[in-house]
Amino acid sequence: MAGLVTVLLGAFLPMLDFFIVNVALPTIDHDLAAGPAVLELVAAGYGIAFAVLLVLGGRLGDTFGRRRLFIVGAAAFAVTSLLCGLAPTAWTLVAARVAQGASAALLLPQVLATITAASSGPQRARALSIYGAVGGISVVIGQVLGGMLVSADLFGTSWRAVFLLNVPFALLTALLAFPYVPESRSSHAAGVDLPGTVLLTAALLSLFLPLMEGRAAGWPVWSWVLLGAFPFLATAFLYVERRAERAGQVPLVPLSLMRIPEMRRGLGVAVPYFTGFGGFMFVVAVMLQQGLQLGPVAAGWALVPMAVGYFFASLSGPRLIGRFGSRVITAGAVVQGLGLATLVVTVLADWADFSPWRMLPGVALAGIGQGLIGTPLFRVVLSKVPIERAGVGSGVLATTQQSSLALGVATLGTLFLALSPTIGIGHALALVLSLQLTGSAVIFFLSIRLPRSVA
Repeated sequence: MAGLVTVLLGAFLPMLDFFIVNVALPTIDHDLAAGPAVLELVAAGYGIAFAVLLVLGGRLGDTFGRRRLFIVGAAAFAVTSLLCGLAPTAWTLVAARVAQGASAALLLPQVLATITAASSGPQRARALSIYGAVGGISVVIGQVLGGMLVSADLFGTSWRAVFLLNVPFALLTALLAFPYVPESRSSHAAGVDLPGTVLLTAALLSLFLPLMEGRAAGWPVWSWVLLGAFPFLATAFLYVERRAERAGQVPLVPLSLMRIPEMRRGLGVAVPYFTGFGGFMFVVAVMLQQGLQLGPVAAGWALVPMAVGYFFASLSGPRLIGRFGSRVITAGAVVQGLGLATLVVTVLADWADFSPWRMLPGVALAGIGQGLIGTPLFRVVLSKVPIERAGVGSGVLATTQQSSLALGVATLGTLFLALSPTIGIGHALALVLSLQLTGSAVIFFLSIRLPRSVA
């Protein structure tokens, strides 16, 4: 149990930091004179580094030992969080955030890989369900905690407390890992796939940089060039990986993993789920502060009903999965869709009187649905991955998760920010929520194709 708590704490911190900075951005802008383009990099730099290095982090854990990489990642996360909290300028903060994302990419894949390698049967199922719950709740807690820390201005630290809080907890995680986290590694460890790593990094950067920075920079030529290069880089990556595996080498992402139905179909559900989740959290945070003029604390507390719904759905998840299998995900898509539809109707019916109280039923239903989807999803994706491939399988899942969260912020968030000045915040919010509602329909139909029984 102590080992599980330790690795879950290691998972909680990097996922928390993906969103905790959102409510601190206005204060960072005021303190460091950052400007909108640099502020986007403060948020995006972490996510980009996190996403592009996750698979490599899983591979390094397979090779050098997952507990060892977990400890190194936690210690590095503490150091880079300290650098973020002490950053004297906006560009220094951007650099520290990129380094923090890289350290998170070393830490997070070892969590799922260790759970997969060190447990089996009901024990593994329970651990993966808890991991899914931690992932969803950490996002909402990040919004609430970030607002509270900025407003509290502890010892005059203002926004810096958002990062400094990580330091003692990350160091504690590293220390607890020595006695409580078992060491594991792949019995057929492979070297680093340099061509695959370079191409995956280039492909993801060509997608995320223009989506996250293009609007703030006025959509210059370079943003369109990078977006145009993305499909070619992605195709080149797939070609190189397929050729390496056929030659008997071990690529960064063994495409043979996609032959596992649970992995292939589960990732298909993960993309629209996490894309919608990431976009929802960003758009609602902006709407609450800019549209309803709420302070950081009030904006954070407005999402507590979602956290409560997600938490209780996650608690009931293991029992429901044991009885209904992957159909729990199907039911979750329906409940999430009802919550989003409720929010759309509430927004369009009377935007002038829209408030956290009026959005409560919708966000609570959405939270319940998201908990019913997220809890079994990790179990489905990893249920048939061989133990010797636990690291790379976990890295692929974590990369899909973080890339999709970032994609949701970049696409739905950019659309919301672009449309708000012309059609109004209320109508822009309703449009974005309607697009996420379409995503719920996609999840519903894809979930029907998942294997009914979840191992």
